[in-house]
Amino acid sequence: MQKRTFVDYAVITLKGIAMGAADVVPGVSGGTIAFISGIYEELITSINNINFSLLKTLKKEGIAAAWKAVNGSFLVSLLLGIAISVLSLAKGIKWLLEHQPILLWSFFFGLVIASILFVAKEIEKWNVTAIIGFIGGAIAAYYISTTPPLAANSNNFFLFFSGALAICAMILPGISGAFILVLLGAYETILTAVNEKNIKIIAIVGLGAICGLLSFSRVLKWLFTHYKNITLAVLTGFIFGSLNKIWPWKETLSFYTNSKGEEMPLLQKSVFPNHFDGDPKLLFAIILACAGFLTIFLLEKIATKKQ
Repeated sequence: MQKRTFVDYAVITLKGIAMGAADVVPGVSGGTIAFISGIYEELITSINNINFSLLKTLKKEGIAAAWKAVNGSFLVSLLLGIAISVLSLAKGIKWLLEHQPILLWSFFFGLVIASILFVAKEIEKWNVTAIIGFIGGAIAAYYISTTPPLAANSNNFFLFFSGALAICAMILPGISGAFILVLLGAYETILTAVNEKNIKIIAIVGLGAICGLLSFSRVLKWLFTHYKNITLAVLTGFIFGSLNKIWPWKETLSFYTNSKGEEMPLLQKSVFPNHFDGDPKLLFAIILACAGFLTIFLLEKIATKKQ
């Protein structure tokens, strides 16, 4: 485990805040932020160390040894940042999604475009297997992005399952946990619970997330250990295929009525902007897309300098 200063842990918390902000948006993955900020494999390894052998370490060697074995300071710093971000940004993100979706999606579209270039650069060899993995990942992500969402469901077991599935997606670069919640019909229920501080729903989803995270991290650790090149190729394909979901301009094909009696978009398709001249929102959208693109390169530069 690396020896870190207080400032180092403060930076990790900031990375957690960025991950949390990304995870709140249906279409952007916090795992992508973790990857480009240089903490992804450490995160997976640290989560993977939470197992039954940790209990033996705790019993025989004490709390300090168990804390070191699980890289506790790193995980707590990161989770603190994610919690701060989710609890503080949930209302703002929800407002932007409802009132300024084009501008919000534009920023994240630029961010994800740059993420594709960054993750693809990590692939050591573009052989036939890697290319097939990339294409397969892209097709799978595109198919998921065009799948109509299910109807809203607030059943406790369903919310537990949603939390487990969403957290698996959240730690995968290119797969948005929030978007998985949208597909399952649980996004609005969970976002409302966060905004209203509904402890019961938050606890159920959180328990599901913990179970999903502890099990899925072992799969990821194994894949990165034995098939890192093909795993990165598939993840790059996932990110590429998800671009359809976060394209800023959408045409709504059908609606559904939420629990408050409001009409919400159900099925959408990507379209080109109607006006290319004299539209200030289009100009702002392009500026924000460029800002998102440059943000990734800034994060990469900081991570490279740190290393």
